[in-house]
Amino acid sequence: MFNAIEVDRKNLTIMGVKFSDLKTLELTAKALGSNMFEGFTPTQKGIEIIRDYVTGKISLTELVAFAKQRAYV
Repeated sequence: MFNAIEVDRKNLTIMGVKFSDLKTLELTAKALGSNMFEGFTPTQKGIEIIRDYVTGKISLTELVAFAKQRAYV
């Protein structure tokens, strides 16, 4: 089953999480879509973590650590 999420390109937000530019929003939305296809249910915290990885604010190692800790819930 597919659940839609709120993507606001005008205000640069996904589920209320703010993005600095449209390119980052779209890259994050694509990553979310891929993960949702595999059963991931996005949360605001999860979107923030993916956004921070896409923008280079956190490393792949940190992303994996967040996933292992289930910090995205």
